Amino acid sequence: MSKEPKTLEGKFKGSIIAVSIIIPVAVAVLFTVKLKDFGFDVEPLSFLPPIYASINAMTALFLVMGVLAIKNGNRKVHERMMTLSIACSVIFLVMYVAYHMTADSTKYGDINHDGLLDATELANAGSMRLVYFFILISHIVLSVAIIPLVLVTYVRALAAHFDRHKKLAKITFPIWLYVAVTGVLVYLMISPYYAN
Repeated sequence: MSKEPKTLEGKFKGSIIAVSIIIPVAVAVLFTVKLKDFGFDVEPLSFLPPIYASINAMTALFLVMGVLAIKNGNRKVHERMMTLSIACSVIFLVMYVAYHMTADSTKYGDINHDGLLDATELANAGSMRLVYFFILISHIVLSVAIIPLVLVTYVRALAAHFDRHKKLAKITFPIWLYVAVTGVLVYLMISPYYAN
């Protein structure tokens, strides 16, 4: 009995699983690596956070433009916008990791930039600190979940399985948009506490 040929989705299944595991693990590991701990004399890439926050904003814009394009029947523009969204997400990730490999983490509310929150700083941060952590944690969790969703949705479009693509895209789009928008919000909320 001959085997049926693998579909495009089937061919990419292993790669999607691997990428969906490798990226979050690599980011988590690299997030803890500081180049200065290995003897590299590098200045913190402090110019990157506003750039990668802007790239998150561009991702959100491209996602909305892509959805509007497909709703108006313009598949080519939709494809371009989705491809740009993926490219922006990859660029964001590279910049995010590069920044965190060269800079110490910033704590929400740390006005004097000493890495500790005293009672006054905690009081000043108030309940907004809880809001910040809710947005940050949901952003991180969903940024991990979005990887396989985006990849499977994209492969379904490449395979011309548009009915299945559309069904999954209805889940992928709002999560991806949330991740992009909250990436900007996280930056706006933490930026007053960056050391100059």
